[in-house]
Amino acid sequence: MPDTAATRHARQIEAWNGLMGAQWAASEARTERALAPVLEALLAYAGPSPGQRVVDVGCGAGGTTQRLANTVGPAGEVTGIDVSAVILNAARARLAGTENARLELADALTWQRTGAPADLLFSRFGVMFFGDPVAAFANLRQSLKPGGRFAFAAWAALADNPWITVPLAAAATVVPPPPPPDPDEPHGDEPGQFAFGNPARVLRILHDAGFPAVDLRAFDFAMRFPADDLAQTAAGMTTMGNVGRLLRDRSEAERAQAAEAIAAVLPPYIQGNRVALPARVWLFKAHNA
Repeated sequence: MPDTAATRHARQIEAWNGLMGAQWAASEARTERALAPVLEALLAYAGPSPGQRVVDVGCGAGGTTQRLANTVGPAGEVTGIDVSAVILNAARARLAGTENARLELADALTWQRTGAPADLLFSRFGVMFFGDPVAAFANLRQSLKPGGRFAFAAWAALADNPWITVPLAAAATVVPPPPPPDPDEPHGDEPGQFAFGNPARVLRILHDAGFPAVDLRAFDFAMRFPADDLAQTAAGMTTMGNVGRLLRDRSEAERAQAAEAIAAVLPPYIQGNRVALPARVWLFKAHNA
């Protein structure tokens, strides 16, 4: 089957409703703690305010949706959308009783907002998984009022994120990484955690989707993990992003060996009671005409 935007998109929906979604839901509390600095930076950058209508794209387990709902207050409203039914179950439990927030199982490529257009589209790490990003951004833009904005965070390039490259290199001493792609058959459009690592590509996508102006800034922080039990922390890292994909189809013994290898490389990054690994994200703010 040809590798088209449609097939890439279908693979992402299948993955987020399968093992990848289940792993994310299971690690939600740990992930929320580690990504808290990004949420604070993105909220400040996006500037939601009381009374505004906000759409949380790729809302996940609802942590971002809850913060947005608290910020816009009872006069505002937040709609969280996500393609993963398993993750939305966690979001529904979190947001029970939050009257100004609602959740929808929805695909950004086809979702249509009902009611008044949104003041703000918001996403913390939800947009890099679009199989057809130009079409998805163009569709979402239809739900945004004139002069509204789409603020989102996306991981910078893999090389700029030691929080992944350090455990990935350690795991690769146990399980060899897959061969690099054939340079004559590039797959630059493949969605994934670091698909928006090149900001020039993202700017082209947003322009093609109809956003005439985009602001961009880098945000550097540390991904922090507990240091009191390195074995447990390393085991958790075996499910993260590229490391998780590397180990997904491996035996329990191989995953255990990879966790041991990861634990062995973490001590230099210990600060107090935390393992602090450097990380970088891009913050984008696209303005609707």
